[in-house]
Amino acid sequence: MGAVLQATGLLVGYFRAPVCGEVSVTVHPGEVLGVVGVNGAGKSTVVRTLAGRQPALAGDVLVQGLPAVPDAVMFRRQVSAVFDDDLFFPALTVREHLLLVARGHSLDAPDQRVTAELEFFGLRDRADVVPEALSSGQRRRLLLAAGLIRPSSLLILDEPEQRLDPVMRDALAQRISDHAEAGAAVVLVTHDPRLLVQTASTCLVIDDVVEQLDPDQGAAIIAGS
Repeated sequence: MGAVLQATGLLVGYFRAPVCGEVSVTVHPGEVLGVVGVNGAGKSTVVRTLAGRQPALAGDVLVQGLPAVPDAVMFRRQVSAVFDDDLFFPALTVREHLLLVARGHSLDAPDQRVTAELEFFGLRDRADVVPEALSSGQRRRLLLAAGLIRPSSLLILDEPEQRLDPVMRDALAQRISDHAEAGAAVVLVTHDPRLLVQTASTCLVIDDVVEQLDPDQGAAIIAGS
């Protein structure tokens, strides 16, 4: 089976200055790539570049054979990414936000799919309020619901455990695993060693020299950082 994500000789950074070593990695359907490293190592910069959110300094990124061009519709349809950006329409309710995503991606039975997401993320009682009325953790869950409800061949999650309680983290771990088992590839940036071990097939350590390790080794790096 062909690769979903392929990065070759990738350098990421700002103003022509790389923030970490060169990244070359391949992720196939059903695989979860954990991304770890100390604070400031460049993890978010790497995954934002993989998602097409910022240009690479050098190298190539392909998703389903498509180059990471941010305004290319076909590329954007392949990639669902959740970063730490609480960006919402101020006049739409929680339910309306999810319905907009579900209907915009032509999901079957969008109302039922939205109800299922609200249940999963514990937002059903807050479905008819605007995001501004949510707590920080609830807004995080809404972002994750919007990222998971839409179809994608590549799911990118940047520290999704932020602002989630331990029970929700475990539920999210299962959801990530299920998403991969359904045929998607997942790239997961995390500081949670338990979430990493529960989900990741392999682990990318971001540093001056980027290396690929198994999840247990990655978890040890998180625990020691």
